[in-house]
Amino acid sequence: MRYLFAEYVFDTDWRELHRGATVVSITPQVFDLLEYLIRNRERVVSKDDLIGAIWHGRVVSDAALTTRLNAARAAIGDTGEEQRLIRTLPRKGFRFVGQVREVQDVASPNPVDSPVSAPAVPDRPSVAVLPFANMSGDPEQEYFADGMVGEITTALSRFKGLFVIARNSSFTFKGKAVDIKDVGRRLGVRYVLEGEVRKASGKVRITGRLIEAATGTHIWADRFERDMTDIFALQDDITLAVVSAIRPKLFQAELALASRRRPEDLTAYDLYLRAIQQTVPSTREGLAEGLRLVKRALELDPGFAGAAALAGACHSENVVRNYAIDPQFERMEAVRLMRLALSLDDGDPDTLAGVALISALLVGDCESEIEMSDRAVKLNPNSYYAWHRRGWVYKIAGQPEEAIRSFEHSMRMSPVDPQAFIALTGIGFALIELRRFDEVIIAAKKALRLNPYYPGPYRCLISAFAYLGRDAEAREAVARMLEIDPGFTISAWIDRSQLSKTAKLMIEGFRKAGLPE
Repeated sequence: MRYLFAEYVFDTDWRELHRGATVVSITPQVFDLLEYLIRNRERVVSKDDLIGAIWHGRVVSDAALTTRLNAARAAIGDTGEEQRLIRTLPRKGFRFVGQVREVQDVASPNPVDSPVSAPAVPDRPSVAVLPFANMSGDPEQEYFADGMVGEITTALSRFKGLFVIARNSSFTFKGKAVDIKDVGRRLGVRYVLEGEVRKASGKVRITGRLIEAATGTHIWADRFERDMTDIFALQDDITLAVVSAIRPKLFQAELALASRRRPEDLTAYDLYLRAIQQTVPSTREGLAEGLRLVKRALELDPGFAGAAALAGACHSENVVRNYAIDPQFERMEAVRLMRLALSLDDGDPDTLAGVALISALLVGDCESEIEMSDRAVKLNPNSYYAWHRRGWVYKIAGQPEEAIRSFEHSMRMSPVDPQAFIALTGIGFALIELRRFDEVIIAAKKALRLNPYYPGPYRCLISAFAYLGRDAEAREAVARMLEIDPGFTISAWIDRSQLSKTAKLMIEGFRKAGLPE
């Protein structure tokens, strides 16, 4: 049996407690105590109950019992002061008060389909925006329907009172006939927004439905039609209606915070959306085409901060992935565009997060980069994008524990994200610097199951296997990594970016494994 609560999975069969991708260290007695409290969460458990069940009736001092309870709370991120999950009732006993979902182990060939991957529903209102169906009859307009959903998701996620599933996870359901109850269970949300988009003759019509996932009840439904020149008013109308349905007490002023600066020229916006589609896979060809499109967008709208940040990210990726023909030029362009994006809009969380990562990779001003990434998640605590990039910023800054926390938080916000292998790789990089090599291997293998052609997890495995003396497995990982990145050398990797600055243990692992210098 697995018990899911907050960001934890409590596995009674394997006797393990997981927080995201990390196994939490816990003593057998504390594990037994937690299991007893969770199994009996419907009632108050007395001191005598605990002593009988855990210590089998032996004499136990109050101090010993308190120590074990404190250890149980610490393992699940609780404290005696907060008592969010384990509550003490004076002169009565104790009770586990967290929201728990029970999941039986069921084998599944697809980890996304496995009940084990289903996260607990947060206490606050939570929503997933599914891909809207493109009813235009023109496959070329698919990008427009997807872009609309992305904008609605972003606008909703800026409300601190909402928990919004990231676009990448929601889009795993694209093009599939779905059961709303199943979507709610898999993504761990209370509400699901679905709809259709029809774009024709200079007009766009969008129909949306907000559904309570557990019951299938329609909470809200409406239809909007606008001229294409007024597309952003359409997005704002939908956002206003959805948020009003979920949180009737939100003030109009809070709704205003959801509107982000967007380009005035719709054609520039179209180009920006198409550029995002091209750059997501991070292939050499995709980045080149994305850069071409986003530069056209900037020509049409020089004040478009998001386009400047995306162009800078393309140049940065070319350097980091060793695609650049002229690395020095690409570095200079990335930094120039990063500064341009900040000058155009330094209050947008996604722009701040993207710029912070570009700077962390290519500049190395840790204090400034941490300040930007912290400000990004403060402005939008529901942004998967901001939390994910904050993880890399903190890894590069030499703070692996905080990096892991950020990556795990981003993965909770997008629990079935097809790009999760990047966050898992980041966790692996951070764990190496903490010398937690067995956990590195777990994270890297999870990443490779999602994308066996991404070189980062192999780098993690090479170093971890080398430190553990598992030489044959290290050699196998070296061979696989060099198939993907045949020009790899240690010195070239060090020169590519600032990522190597706080990766001394990883680099030493490369040398132990015999990677070319």
